[in-house]
Amino acid sequence: MLGTGSSRTNRLIILGWGLTALANLYLMYLLPGLETIPFHLVWIGLSIIYGFTTWRTSEMAVVLGLVAVTTGYFLVDHAQIGAIGWQEVSEVPLMSVVFLVMVWHVRRRQLALGQVATLAESERRRAEVQQLFGRLASHELRTPITVARGHTELLRNASTDQAVREDATIVLEELDKLARITHRLVTLMQINGSYVSQPTDVDAELARIVRRWEPTAERTWSVRSQIGKVAINPERLEVALDSLLENAVKFTRPGDEIAVTGWVTDDSWAIEVRDSGTGITPDQAAQLTEARAPLQRSTSGTGLGLAIVRAAAESWGGRVLFSGVPDGGTIVTLRFPRCASETAPSDVPELIALLD
Repeated sequence: MLGTGSSRTNRLIILGWGLTALANLYLMYLLPGLETIPFHLVWIGLSIIYGFTTWRTSEMAVVLGLVAVTTGYFLVDHAQIGAIGWQEVSEVPLMSVVFLVMVWHVRRRQLALGQVATLAESERRRAEVQQLFGRLASHELRTPITVARGHTELLRNASTDQAVREDATIVLEELDKLARITHRLVTLMQINGSYVSQPTDVDAELARIVRRWEPTAERTWSVRSQIGKVAINPERLEVALDSLLENAVKFTRPGDEIAVTGWVTDDSWAIEVRDSGTGITPDQAAQLTEARAPLQRSTSGTGLGLAIVRAAAESWGGRVLFSGVPDGGTIVTLRFPRCASETAPSDVPELIALLD
């Protein structure tokens, strides 16, 4: 049996070529001087089936030798009787060389496909492990935090000692901080996983997210967008924007402004979050944009929020741009490439940016 594969299809292909080769060899024998077509059909058939089946090196060498010897025998015989010139015999080594070159290319292609398959399988397993780790980390970290928080609240409420109550309050604040860090870590692990894009009204999403944030902080909130529909994952957009708004709240005071703006250009669309808080220097803005500085505006905080924003933006082929405002404040812009657009039946321009 030729070929390492044992499928019925391979056997039928090889059997078909074998019968065809025998028929063409018989025609070479019967037609001295007219053997050119059957001769080349034998070699062409051999090249074709080699590309469709898998052969061991020893099998390939045996079959190549048999074909070269049999076709060469008939050409030599016909040259001896004067039916063809002796120069025609050189076709055999030439066809052998051509076949070996084809074998080399096929082997290279098979090796490349094997490497691609191995990489794809490795990536699939990595994604599965990452998802499993995310789920386990979320459960294993949040559960003890929740338990510890419950017991600490009981101790605080049951104690009449003011010092104990104050210490318990500090522990609760630290546990809340740890819970937020855990949530961000899990989000950061999941942000590079697979997701499904769908046409989403970004203007409506931005308005909804800002409305959800308005009661959480006494700020002057505003949102304005003319992006329209974009093929994105809404959950990923919400995670990125939540991180930006949380950062803006952290570095502003009551009464400060937080504005969210969306717009479209000829080759991109963007979302900007502007605040009138403490701001950053031009050097800090440049370093943050180039990802050369810690992802935070001060020594406090872990910087995981902006790391999540950057990971989400880059997963869509976008960038995160930072800039400071001269009179105080910070502007963070998420800019994404515009790949396609269409006009809705109501003649309202709608952007359909295929970001995957």
